[in-house]
Amino acid sequence: MSDKTKVQIDWKTVGRLALILFIITAVAALLLALTNSVTKDAIAKQTEEKNIEARQMVLPEAVDFEAVPGVEDIAKEAVGDNANIVAEVYAGYKDGQLVGYTVKTVPKGYGGEVETLTGISTDGQVTGITILSNDETAGLGARATETTYQDQYKGLDATQEIAVVKGGGAAGNQINAITGATITSKAVTLGVNTSTKIYKAIVGGQK
Repeated sequence: MSDKTKVQIDWKTVGRLALILFIITAVAALLLALTNSVTKDAIAKQTEEKNIEARQMVLPEAVDFEAVPGVEDIAKEAVGDNANIVAEVYAGYKDGQLVGYTVKTVPKGYGGEVETLTGISTDGQVTGITILSNDETAGLGARATETTYQDQYKGLDATQEIAVVKGGGAAGNQINAITGATITSKAVTLGVNTSTKIYKAIVGGQK
């Protein structure tokens, strides 16, 4: 008899253990996929709710919103090289009647993209703007999120170019730049002016 110990493998047991391990792994993967799907859907729903809230903030008269089709082509025609900063365009309705548009743009500021949402009424006035996200300097460019700055755009003529002035004294279709943050002020205004051009292109195309 050999001195070496013979190891006998129970292949049935090995196969059973392998099957159990496979089932556990498969179930874990399925649960992870389901969790990710639920989380993804929840995040998407939350994001859309925030987007709707933002649209209603800049176009208060609107109750319902519908995405405007063909935005890429409209942007290329209306703003040329700045078409790449146009992210989305929505038409706003109340009781089935068109009351205006919201345009989301992502102009480049001092610290990066300044995600700007602009509302424009059907009578050609800027009804409001809001900054959805930004990486501007705290205490300087980040002040573009302040109501006192954003309110300057309300009521401006959407059929005319909006200009930025330094040192105060804005008049007509002008806004005062944020002190120490002219680049950010110009970026936001570029987003608003781009939005008004999109508006004019859409309205012009409807005539």
